[in-house]
Amino acid sequence: MSRSALRICPLCEATCGLTLTIDGTRVTGARGDREDVFSKGFICPKGAAFGAVDGDPDRLRTPLVRRGGELSEATWEEAFDAIAAGIRPIVERHGPHAVGVVLGNPNVHTMAGALYPTVLLAGLGTRSLFTASTVDQMPKHVSSGLLYGDANAIPVPDLDRTDHLLLIGANPLESNGSLCTAPDFPGRLKALRARGGTLTVVDPRRTRTAKLADRHVAIRPGTDALLLAALAHVLFEEDLVALGDLAPHVLGLDELRAAIKEFTPEGVAAACDVEPTLIRTLARELAAAESAAVYGRIGSCTVPHGTLASWLVDVLAILTGNLDRPGGALFPQAATDRTPRPAGPGHGFRLGRWHSRVGRHPEAKGELPISALAEEIDTATEEGEPVRAVIAVAANPVLSAPDGNRLDKALASLDFMVSVDPYLNETARHADVVLPPPPPSQSPHHDFAFNTLAVRNQVRYSRPAVPLEPGRMAETEIMARLILAVTGMHGAEPGAVDDLVIGQTLGKAVREEHSPVHGRDPRELAEQLTGTSGPERRLDMMLRLGPYGDGFGVRPDGLNLAALLARPHGIDLGPLRSRLPQPLKTPSGKVELLPQPIADDLPRLRHAMAERPDGLVLVGRRHLRSNNSWMHNIPALTGGTNRCTLQLNPADAARLAVRDGADVRVEGAGGEVVARAEITEDVRPGVVSLPHGWGHDRPGTRLGHASTTPGVNVNQLLDGSLLDPLSGNAVLNGIPVELTALR
Repeated sequence: MSRSALRICPLCEATCGLTLTIDGTRVTGARGDREDVFSKGFICPKGAAFGAVDGDPDRLRTPLVRRGGELSEATWEEAFDAIAAGIRPIVERHGPHAVGVVLGNPNVHTMAGALYPTVLLAGLGTRSLFTASTVDQMPKHVSSGLLYGDANAIPVPDLDRTDHLLLIGANPLESNGSLCTAPDFPGRLKALRARGGTLTVVDPRRTRTAKLADRHVAIRPGTDALLLAALAHVLFEEDLVALGDLAPHVLGLDELRAAIKEFTPEGVAAACDVEPTLIRTLARELAAAESAAVYGRIGSCTVPHGTLASWLVDVLAILTGNLDRPGGALFPQAATDRTPRPAGPGHGFRLGRWHSRVGRHPEAKGELPISALAEEIDTATEEGEPVRAVIAVAANPVLSAPDGNRLDKALASLDFMVSVDPYLNETARHADVVLPPPPPSQSPHHDFAFNTLAVRNQVRYSRPAVPLEPGRMAETEIMARLILAVTGMHGAEPGAVDDLVIGQTLGKAVREEHSPVHGRDPRELAEQLTGTSGPERRLDMMLRLGPYGDGFGVRPDGLNLAALLARPHGIDLGPLRSRLPQPLKTPSGKVELLPQPIADDLPRLRHAMAERPDGLVLVGRRHLRSNNSWMHNIPALTGGTNRCTLQLNPADAARLAVRDGADVRVEGAGGEVVARAEITEDVRPGVVSLPHGWGHDRPGTRLGHASTTPGVNVNQLLDGSLLDPLSGNAVLNGIPVELTALR
């Protein structure tokens, strides 16, 4: 007999509410939850395929432990025994930095991935942290850290109220949004145009989003920062700067004017391949709009000047008075944020507190570039120990990081490796222990990260829709036991990890004068927490201490876990609101418009005005039915025509004698791949495009469907040497390649 259950979709950043149909313990259908306070029934193909993702027969059901060189099924006790025996001697002999932790993108889509990695890192004491952020979004964290003093203070476009939206390097009709959590992003863009607003898309490809726009600007890849700097120049030159209510909160306006005076529309036009008159028009329209927002994403981050482009996105919002105002870009306030502290100076944000051992890359937000992971493993130096063990959690860097072949060999040389992953994929195949979490239907869900980036304040929580299958272990318990095993506490009760975090958090809260629980007994507060598990008690604590919380009785009508459980479709907390100066944590307590690291990097951008690529350059692309390398084993999401094609313009195809549908060799600094050509006017001349996340052709994996249509790994064209120097983010777009038609 079938039944229904509610579940927040964990398959992309849109976080849509789903209504699942369940027969016994099997999810047989998924549709949009029309009563969900945020998504209101919207669903995309990934959400509709929730049951297929959840029930994929290739998902591992028991741990794997390497014995005699081969991975074989083992008990949970054997798996954690092996981890303790494998990791602890390495830490004790070579120090904590010899253990690398690699966190993949799916971590931000699970409760376990949000609650436990920070505890793991603190317990290990390692500085060898590598995450998907440095192939994606680190430039935005760094620019926000420098501007606002907080790397996680990322303003998002107020999509539902803006009159003018400039998108640069973003394709939300395919990605569903990124660093901007917005169910039904396509509908929101259509609503913008329906109310008379203007949508401009800057992208070297005529994407689905660009086809929806009022104007498409086919910029040359990698020159986004030059275009944005020229827009800012025009605002100063034509006296269009109008800070409005922001004026008391901003430092460095005159210094900024001087720093960008050389970036004239005429000066950047040839590099960007955008006419000066159009650049001036874009700037004037931005200034004249009743309200306006600029949104830049992966295409503007994964380029040589990604941090400068991310900084300039916010600079334009500030110069036009559109930061922190309705219709512009605002700072969301999530229900699980800490109690807002009083406005005032903070400690600020620092880069380069330590460096990678081989390439001397500076850390950013506590992370080292994932492009440097292979060299940190396979290269000996006089300074420090190489990475001898890796703990990979929901990560597949062999496909997602540059030069996967080198990383593939480096991982095979490790003394020990642990992978927390539902699949035996291209990375996990090197592990000595694989710990498989259960499918999404058997896990609770709350979006800690994405609610801090949402276009509307709201809070939702889903308990598991299906009971935990016998023999499986909850992902939260897997992570807690992993922490105990690698920190010398192997065998302790997993609840000890949650109790430790609760005790530390409440102990700190009662000492903070602005906290609603200042001066109270943390043990008495801990006893008030509700929930059926340690993670639920932690969620209850965060809700109670948060900006909408009950403050453990101080605000009787405030949020707690019980209130959230009583509202299964979520609780709407209202539109985004102006919050400055409270979010600012800079030493000055103000928005610091021209931070020194930014000023020091501007000469490199000035030099770029004279650069022109001689041949073809490569860009990536997204697809609505995919999310990086996650879902290529799901037939429902990979059917139809081949998506891993090399798109190129007809003029380039004619010049190189490339026929549509024929094989083409693509060569880059890191290697070569052979892909099927797709000739299309949607790519500007001089540019070719391959999607990200493919290349499922390595032996030793258990990805039955993905291996039948493997595609090619675009990141194999990179050698890992090209990075944005401020953030360490890999340069994935605008890289030079050579094409050869294969007969």
